[in-house]
Amino acid sequence: MGTNGTPGERAAEAEAARVVLGARSRDNLGLPDGDIGGDPSQLREVVAYIRRMKPKTIAVPHEIDRHPDHVAASRLLTRAAFLSGLTRYAAPGEKWRPDWVLYYFINDSAPPSFVVDVSANYETKRAALACHRSQFDAAATGGAATRLTSPRFRQLIESRDAQFGALIGVDFAEGVVAREPIARATLLK
Repeated sequence: MGTNGTPGERAAEAEAARVVLGARSRDNLGLPDGDIGGDPSQLREVVAYIRRMKPKTIAVPHEIDRHPDHVAASRLLTRAAFLSGLTRYAAPGEKWRPDWVLYYFINDSAPPSFVVDVSANYETKRAALACHRSQFDAAATGGAATRLTSPRFRQLIESRDAQFGALIGVDFAEGVVAREPIARATLLK
């Protein structure tokens, strides 16, 4: 239901970004735009997917975000990650519990649990975002002006990443929130 780009264009842009990032695959479960989590069958579908893929880490949009679908996806994925580890939850596949459920920022941010230096890969992030032309380049695609098509939106993302980087003395970092305690073997490493 986004203002710019058709579903086909957006799928092609996402595939192009997958290639830029070097990801082996990108799956879309086809959950309804504007109604993520509105049907209990969606939860079972996501649990079945987690059980089938058996991820060690699940990256979830942060629960505080201006876009309602991002917030709904955060809730749905958090519940699914938990329920996938319950033997008696009625969904296909054997129970599976990921080691980590981590929350990443899209529009907004909060104090991170930790940050990851991404300076060496920042041009790749820029290139992957540029693949989403219908969302970020209205002039080139004949789309409508939105918050995302403003150069200020990219500035928002890059300034947030630069701020997280400055916290650890590097150019750019991604902030991540972990709800569970982070275990370390010693205080020294």
